[in-house]
Amino acid sequence: MRMFHPENHNKTPQHQHLYAQTELAYTVVDFAAAALFVIGSIMFFYEATTYFGTWLFVIGSVLFGLRPTIKLYREFAYDRLNRQTR
Repeated sequence: MRMFHPENHNKTPQHQHLYAQTELAYTVVDFAAAALFVIGSIMFFYEATTYFGTWLFVIGSVLFGLRPTIKLYREFAYDRLNRQTR
């Protein structure tokens, strides 16, 4: 099995389930990161909330870093599933 091959998520029902779960996690993380960046940007308009806005940017950045981690996790989980079905 090649990593990041587009057909990996269709091999078995377990692969399809894993794909659905990780896509949901990816989408939630993506949406949360974007929301934190928008809210953080608005907080920068007011000096009293700049500190909290900075923290929202930091948390949003961590979430954006989590995105490729979810995809890499999925690929290793595919490999683990493939070894179990042999």
